Amino acid sequence: MKESIPLTWRRIPERYRMVGVRCETCKIAYFPKRAICPKCRRKGKISEVQFSGKGKVFSYTEVTAPPEGFEDQVPYILAIIELDEGARLTGQIVDAHKDDVKIGSRVDRVFRVIQRDDPEGLIHYGFKFKLVQG
Repeated sequence: MKESIPLTWRRIPERYRMVGVRCETCKIAYFPKRAICPKCRRKGKISEVQFSGKGKVFSYTEVTAPPEGFEDQVPYILAIIELDEGARLTGQIVDAHKDDVKIGSRVDRVFRVIQRDDPEGLIHYGFKFKLVQG
């Protein structure tokens, strides 16, 4: 799956800085950014939020049959992470075995290679998550 250079640039705030939004009306946080609140619709007032990247595992699974472009990463752990600010997002948990991951495990964002468009193509970087020990 090759991604165009302009699309890669547009995704920098999401992938590099973990910027999302919060509805000031209902106080719900969303990631990635959206233009309107799905709950409040036009009555909602959206403001940008810089997420900390810290959170907990809400749910997870081990992927053994990956989508195209991720064959070299199997098996890997894919999780729904609930950030401390309230937003939920999907992310890969790295440097851990599936038996180490539990629902409620604390995680922290790390910066890693997401995908490579080989040969000599773009290298896409972004966040993944690592278990917090202790």
